[in-house]
Amino acid sequence: MSRAYVSTNRKALEGQSRACDMMAMLNIASILIGVVALVLAIIAFIPPLGAANWIIIPIAVVGLALGAMSNRTAGRNLNIVVIVIGVVRLMLGGGFI
Repeated sequence: MSRAYVSTNRKALEGQSRACDMMAMLNIASILIGVVALVLAIIAFIPPLGAANWIIIPIAVVGLALGAMSNRTAGRNLNIVVIVIGVVRLMLGGGFI
């Protein structure tokens, strides 16, 4: 009977699970930032509030950076969509309106 090698080094295995948990938390933080930025971007579609996209886009860039550090892509993609929406809205309003 041959037995497969199983690592009993618990500290090494703990470090791997902590890294995975950290990557998942980065993705969750990125998604939360993206959702907040998306809600603000939707509000900024009201004509007098279009200049708010100058604040919303950097918030989404922070979420994009967190999503890029994660091992998943949902948060990163959401923030890319928010950035594109904000940039298109700024282009339609001439950058101010």
